[in-house]
Amino acid sequence: MKIIGYVRSDFPTKFGIPRQSGIAERLVSRIVFEKEYRVREAFRGLEEYSHIWVLWQFSETVREDWSPTVRPPKLGGNKRVGVFATRSPFRPNNIGLSSVRLEKIDFDAKDGPVLYISGADIMDNTPVYDIKPYIAYTDSHPDSICGFALPPDARPLTVNFPTELLEKIPEGKREALISVLEQDPRPGYIDDDRRCGFRFAGLEIGFRVADGILTVCDVEKIG
Repeated sequence: MKIIGYVRSDFPTKFGIPRQSGIAERLVSRIVFEKEYRVREAFRGLEEYSHIWVLWQFSETVREDWSPTVRPPKLGGNKRVGVFATRSPFRPNNIGLSSVRLEKIDFDAKDGPVLYISGADIMDNTPVYDIKPYIAYTDSHPDSICGFALPPDARPLTVNFPTELLEKIPEGKREALISVLEQDPRPGYIDDDRRCGFRFAGLEIGFRVADGILTVCDVEKIG
C-alpha cells in the first residue's frame, strides 16, 4: 500500500473528533498529496462529484497483534462486540474509510492539487491511501439496518459558549467547533459534570455537560 498524501485537520489527537464522517459538516480539512501524486491529470473530472470516499490509515494504532472483540465507546466502553461489527481503529489491517463532501480542488496551490473536504472524522497528519468518487445510486442505502451504531440524537446538546471564550476561537472555525460540541464529543462512559477537554486548531477546549447543556469552561492556547 502506498501513502499518496496526508490529511490536514484541526484535530492533533483523536479526542474530540466526530465519531463518524458527515455529522459535523462545517469541519473543513485538506488532503495534501505527496509530490509523486501531484499530477493535475489524475484529478481530471473529480470536480464533477460532490462527495468522495477517503481510504486512510489508523496511523496511531499500528500494531502486530489484533483482538477479535473490541469495546466501542458508543456502548460505554464496557460491552465487547466483534471487531468486524465496528469501525474500531484496532483492526487486523489499520484501514479507515470516510465519506466526505468535496468542497473544492485547489489546482493552483503551491503543493497542489489540494482537496478541501468537509465533514471528515480524521486526525491531523493521517496518511491517505486512496480517494474514490462517491456514487449516490450505488453507495447510499437509506433502508439499511445499522445495529447498535444508532444515528446522532435528533436533539443535539445545547452549547453554552461564553462570549469571552468564543472570541478566542478564530472566527472562521467557530461554527465548526460548535457543531462538534453539539454532538457530545465525550466517550460513552463519561458521566455528567466531569470536566472534559480536547485539542482543536491549536487550542485546548475544556467543557462540562449537565442536563443536556454543554458549557465551555475554558479555552487555552497550546504551547
